[in-house]
Amino acid sequence: MTILVLANSSVGIYNFRNELMKRLSDRHEMFISVPDAQRKRELEEEGCKVICTPINKRGMNPIEDFRLLLKYRGLMKRIRPDVVLTYTIKPNIYGGICCRLRKIPYIITITGLGTNFQKKGLIRHLITVMYRVAAKKAACIFFQNMQNQQTFADYKIHGKKSILVKGSGVDLKQHVFETYSADGPVRFLFVGRIMKEKGIEEFLRAADILYGEYGDKVEFQTLGADNEDYENILSVYTEKNIITHLGFQLDVHSYMKAASVIVLPTYHEGMSNVLMEASAAGRPVIATNISGCREIFDEGVTGFGCEPGNVESLVEAMRKFLAVSWEERALMGKRAREKMEREFDRTQVTDVYIKEIEGILQSR
Repeated sequence: MTILVLANSSVGIYNFRNELMKRLSDRHEMFISVPDAQRKRELEEEGCKVICTPINKRGMNPIEDFRLLLKYRGLMKRIRPDVVLTYTIKPNIYGGICCRLRKIPYIITITGLGTNFQKKGLIRHLITVMYRVAAKKAACIFFQNMQNQQTFADYKIHGKKSILVKGSGVDLKQHVFETYSADGPVRFLFVGRIMKEKGIEEFLRAADILYGEYGDKVEFQTLGADNEDYENILSVYTEKNIITHLGFQLDVHSYMKAASVIVLPTYHEGMSNVLMEASAAGRPVIATNISGCREIFDEGVTGFGCEPGNVESLVEAMRKFLAVSWEERALMGKRAREKMEREFDRTQVTDVYIKEIEGILQSR
């Protein structure tokens, strides 16, 4: 049997869904369509065939999006897959439409609703209509949090069935527990794309405030793919020695290991891989109290919550963390790891996907 995967990042497929890719490639011919080659070699070494398909991740350009639709149609005509798996908004919509036209069984995964879905007006209406068309014949829609699932129901976006899973889960073997260090200043590490919706502005302003209060007793780092909209402001904070910008890194785990706490003041998530990986590594987290984050940490037990878009709330949560002892922080990290082992083991998520995919293939 032949399986085609449509996604917007080879890093995302490899880092968060590789167990599924490996298990499927052991039994089936696997094609993965992504716009980059950052993890192409690793995926091909595991038996997958990687195809580069350009995607404009920022905004909606009708011409570029129509080209993507044609690319997906051409792929399906050439590969003739028995089932298609799609991840993220554009692959979900344009891949889903192509699958409907060619009558190919497909599974959609909602990894988050995205910025445009949060806005009111014509753009959200357009995306809603497109999702209705794309999802209608989906064999299954996987959701990563209950709020996203309810939003689709509210907007009457349905497939043949839906399943709620714990995000992508976390690879507990790769993201091993790391002993908590008592040395040096308290290090707050922001991990995420450098963009407004991830809360970078709130983090920078909070860092400025707390650096003024605690001086060299605290450190602030940002790790994530650069966004040209924030190049200048990051430079200003770096020159003032308020933050250290680490840029994009393939090996995030080593930076989490060196951190005291991971901070993610995001506005919306599917189910945050950053928070799961940090917790698996035994690090407390500070994150927004939104669906996709609040499921991952327990308030005052494995981390602290704050309100999205609220600098004062974020600063308060960071002060709470600074107020607890080193021993309490280490205990929070230990409890975070235990929670991941109980609730977020990626093996459990992969098993659910395998069951659905194999059921479709057997019916073929």
